[in-house]
Amino acid sequence: METIRGRQSREMNAMDLRDLLAGYETISLDLGTGDGRFVCKNAEQNTGTFFIGIDSCRENLRVNSQRKLPNALFVIANAQSLPRELGGLVSCVSINFPWGSLIEGLLNNDARLLDGLARATRPRAMMDVSLNADALASAGWDLDSGANQIEWVLNAAGWQTRSRSDLTARDLREIPTTWAKRLAFGRNPRATRLALRKSSL
Repeated sequence: METIRGRQSREMNAMDLRDLLAGYETISLDLGTGDGRFVCKNAEQNTGTFFIGIDSCRENLRVNSQRKLPNALFVIANAQSLPRELGGLVSCVSINFPWGSLIEGLLNNDARLLDGLARATRPRAMMDVSLNADALASAGWDLDSGANQIEWVLNAAGWQTRSRSDLTARDLREIPTTWAKRLAFGRNPRATRLALRKSSL
């Protein structure tokens, strides 16, 4: 798989990745990580967890991927083609305010996306999905019906809902992503969070 630090990229095989992750019990994957701010902030605050940010746009990651954090790694990949090197390693998944092909994949029950998540994660892995109204509107859904659809898709794929909650502007300000901050101070800050757990099978 292709990893990135600043303007430099290099290939990492499964053995190299497992060596890098040695000693970390919890592996967190941020899918569609954007500029990587969420990964960096959480890696700083939770040194016992290893954080992997994945995005298909390398330009967005130039700045934050330069940070020399021992428990963070950035990978260039499409959400519909997750690296096989991640197989069975991930214990937590975050998907923060998806848009474009990622939100379309969640809404449309994309087998490539869902199968990739199933392969990458451990049994009983946790997943948090935060959805905002504007991104769903751009895909032709309102917030409630879009969240219902994505919840149904994930439930059918073996992810059981633990909780569902509305996010206020104050909640958004506390989420360490660039996009959450923009939403919090925007005209339409409505958002919903789904918390799910993968079945043990």
